[in-house]
Amino acid sequence: MRWFAIPKMAISLPLAVLAAVVLIFINEAGFRLSTEAATRIEESQATRGAVNLLLQQMLDAETGQRGYLLTGDPKYLEPYDAATADLNQTLDTLRRHYTAYPAELAEFALLSRSVSRKLAEMDLSVRMRKQGNEEAWKFVLTTDVGMDQMNAIRSQIIKLVHANNSKMRTAQAQITRSLQLSRIGIALIALAGLLAFYMYLRQTRALLDAGRREQEALQRERDQLDKEVRDRTATLAELATHLQQVREDERGHLARELHDELGALLTAAKLDVARIKSRLGVISPEAAERMQHLIETLNSGIALKRRIVEDLRPSSLSHLGLVASLEILAREFEDRSGLSIITDLETVELGGSAQLTVYRLVQESLTNISKYAEAKQAEISLHDFDGYITVEVRDDGTGFDTAQIKGSSHGLAGMRHRVEAAGGRLTVVSSPGQGTRISAVLPKTL
Repeated sequence: MRWFAIPKMAISLPLAVLAAVVLIFINEAGFRLSTEAATRIEESQATRGAVNLLLQQMLDAETGQRGYLLTGDPKYLEPYDAATADLNQTLDTLRRHYTAYPAELAEFALLSRSVSRKLAEMDLSVRMRKQGNEEAWKFVLTTDVGMDQMNAIRSQIIKLVHANNSKMRTAQAQITRSLQLSRIGIALIALAGLLAFYMYLRQTRALLDAGRREQEALQRERDQLDKEVRDRTATLAELATHLQQVREDERGHLARELHDELGALLTAAKLDVARIKSRLGVISPEAAERMQHLIETLNSGIALKRRIVEDLRPSSLSHLGLVASLEILAREFEDRSGLSIITDLETVELGGSAQLTVYRLVQESLTNISKYAEAKQAEISLHDFDGYITVEVRDDGTGFDTAQIKGSSHGLAGMRHRVEAAGGRLTVVSSPGQGTRISAVLPKTL
């Protein structure tokens, strides 16, 4: 399923990058256009303000000029002088504004000439009034020259204002288009972002689904492996139990053969030797010594046969019971090894297979003690409880590290399997220099 998610990622990531680039481009373009339009609007407003100021200054100058002409009062010359002084600065400002616009600059040139003519006409009448030339300034005042020049100034100013308003409308339209472009761009980018986000969600869901399926597949494989391990473990346990039972059967068969065949042969040989000795009568000391050595050898062979038979299949279990068999095993082992063995045995009721399990556990434990423990004393205990029994073998030997010896000790592994096959639990407690304690708990039902 990952092959399905990878193409989506290959599409959604470039789409998101492209959307970001387009959004940046649209924003930059809109910002540039809006900035240019705002600059033009600002310039147009400044130009319109300067044009209105020029008209106002002309009106102030004309008002002051007429007031002075009619009254002769010099105070009327103050607004006239102030207006005429500022007119040149205003004209310079307008000239700088119209430098970049040739068509409007030509119209401004006409306005500038009309203003110059009007100023010259007003200056002429004021000078004649100051000189006392009544007829001259009255003649100038009564003519239509001043009015025509003012009308021309107003007409040219109106044209410049219209042109300026047109530029402002154009700039405003440009801002409107920029805003519309930004709106369209943002809407498209939002759609592209939603599409990319949708594809990302699809991709994430596909990845999650693929991961879940992989986890389910892995879980199924683990379950299958666990089942196979359990089945094989059970099979191996059954095989080990079967081999153990076969081993016990073979031991029993061999014990019977040794008891019946070899025992009969040794007993017959002993009887023959005794019969021969009785019939010989008086014999030489050397022959008597040889005969006695032969009898002792046959007795040792019979004893060896009996011990081997008991090790292979303790007959005392079926004849004397578990407690007596363990006592006999402890005394014989004590005699052979020189180890001091203390027994604490309670009478218990167990089946034949369970009794054999306990006997083999004690037997194997004593064998390990004699081989590895270097102990001086051992203790065997058997206790009866409601529903179960406990058996324990303890020694004061060198001990060992249970974590290191578990995997390599076949004797312990065999004991553990035998106890667990009987439904019990084996515990081995030991540490270097602290001796060893092997204990087992077995149900009484088996």
